[in-house]
Amino acid sequence: MNLNPSLPPGWLQPAWPAPGWVGALFATRAGGVSEEPWGSLNAGGQAGDVPGSVRANRERLALALGARPVFLRQVHGARVIELGPESVDGAQADGAVTQSLGIACTVQVADCLPVLLAHRQARVVAAAHAGWRGLAAGVLERTFERFWELARRQENPANRFMPGGTLAWLGPAIGPRRFEVGGEVRAAFLAGDAQAAGCFHTLPGGKFLADLPALARRRLARMGITHVYGNDGGDGWCTMSDAARFHSYRRDQARLGGAGRMTACIWLQ
Repeated sequence: MNLNPSLPPGWLQPAWPAPGWVGALFATRAGGVSEEPWGSLNAGGQAGDVPGSVRANRERLALALGARPVFLRQVHGARVIELGPESVDGAQADGAVTQSLGIACTVQVADCLPVLLAHRQARVVAAAHAGWRGLAAGVLERTFERFWELARRQENPANRFMPGGTLAWLGPAIGPRRFEVGGEVRAAFLAGDAQAAGCFHTLPGGKFLADLPALARRRLARMGITHVYGNDGGDGWCTMSDAARFHSYRRDQARLGGAGRMTACIWLQ
């Protein structure tokens, strides 16, 4: 849902009950300067786009945020880092947390699932890049661990925080009607959660359709995070199905020779 008319059409602001000190934004492919096949907003430095266009797009993003986005070198893993005023782009990680004002935890996606975390009381935020590999490897669990470490530092005897006060927002990702995977993906999730079988639909030839948002919700629930907003697996959230709004690696990389990256950001303001 786009709540700010000054933003480019199609950009999303989470509709969730986060405190007023939390800023959050999902930048789609609209509002940038990149030419096809990355057009028009591509913030991904590894996507093959013209470096000058990527820089200009990132500057536009920072201006819209009113905060400094810190870009990670994402590797589909589970490493999570804490960001502060001294942080620079390029650290290898797939999750970030911060309690510093004006520093935006930022993840890039083009089919993978972005997950943003905030708390009703603690002044701490986090973002995770949750493709199936990172999700199976525990990127959400590691992100929440670091998130909760920072939250606990802010406690005092009169103000104890509870994990149940955590809010999560799931952004656009490849949808459950388009995400075809092999048996090894299903096995990776069932190894730690047999009930995750309900998140896979069997196809002929040993293939499956995977519901990435549902898999993420299961993992969040196991950590006590039940206030989850955003992507419910509906077609309107599917990056692969909507070429006008979203970049999609699976749709565009082989067909067009390039796929841009969208950005999910969360910060303290």
